[in-house]
Amino acid sequence: MMHDALAPNVKKHVDPGAPVPLRMMAARALAPLAPSDMLTALFLLTSDADEKVRSAAVESAAKLPDKILSSALRDEELSPPVLGWFLDRLATQDVYAEMLILNPSTPDDAVARAALHCSVRTAETIAQNQLRLLRHDDIVRQLCLNPGLRGALIDGVCDFGVRSGLILEDVPQMRAARIRVFGPEAPPDPGPTADEIIAEYGELGDDNAPPLEEGKRLTLAQRIMKMSIAEKIKLATKGNKEARSYLLRDSNKLVSVAVIRSPKITDGEILAVANNRAAQDEVLRVVYGNREWLKMYPVKLALTKNPKVPLPVALKFLAQLRESEVKELTKNKNVPSGVQLMARKMLEKKNAPTKHEKS
Repeated sequence: MMHDALAPNVKKHVDPGAPVPLRMMAARALAPLAPSDMLTALFLLTSDADEKVRSAAVESAAKLPDKILSSALRDEELSPPVLGWFLDRLATQDVYAEMLILNPSTPDDAVARAALHCSVRTAETIAQNQLRLLRHDDIVRQLCLNPGLRGALIDGVCDFGVRSGLILEDVPQMRAARIRVFGPEAPPDPGPTADEIIAEYGELGDDNAPPLEEGKRLTLAQRIMKMSIAEKIKLATKGNKEARSYLLRDSNKLVSVAVIRSPKITDGEILAVANNRAAQDEVLRVVYGNREWLKMYPVKLALTKNPKVPLPVALKFLAQLRESEVKELTKNKNVPSGVQLMARKMLEKKNAPTKHEKS
């Protein structure tokens, strides 16, 4: 399936039907490919039918120069399986492991595998990524099993997890954290889990389900209010568009960012966020930082008009708009004044008579 989405210059080197010398050229990292394309090609060639090609790809992946790795490992558009495969191999190399852990496209399960045997420095990077910790329980489990980590680091992770509603009865450090945070008495009611909410409102697990009836919507809102942060994040990942619409308005930024980073998020939802003048700064930052979403012209236009978008970012998008839209912005009173002023200047400059016309 990944082969179908490849650029032609990559596909010709990795296609199973391509000549062996062509595939071997890429497996030896000799093909003229951009850094991210190079990593994708090597990843695919480790499953090649030819054993020599496979071995060469694995060997090349282990010896890639810093110039290639430092560029590619930060690329959020690189395929998650590629990022996960490289994290499995680079987990003990702090600099590269940190790049991969900070890349939101790196799969959570790969981060969990790295957490089991990474260094203290890399574990600190993992521990700071609160969204990952709450979204994927196994990351906390594996950190707790890592023999090289200090008690203070693990205690901090577990205390945060407990306060956010994460319940891992199979992890002794989490049980100890519950006593530290809540005392020996029974902890407060954790509220419903994401799975319980989806079981109660079956439609929420179906992306094609019609909107809930009004009565159900009211009770759902009340049920969601009682959920812990950890379970809201899981619902943001598992639920449908209606569930995401509730959670996107949540006051906790981890929850709203979990929604915008959900693998199920649709282009329509992204456009709605770009248009939303009350959207949280962190959510908008994810939108205008995503190159794939910025390929949608209406998203770029909406971000230009949104007063919550920082002016330098909005002006960058303004320069890419059609003249008709720039003209409309000069008359739109709801547009930030800085954007409106720059739009006027752009039009004046475009319509100013040239020297030839003046003479």
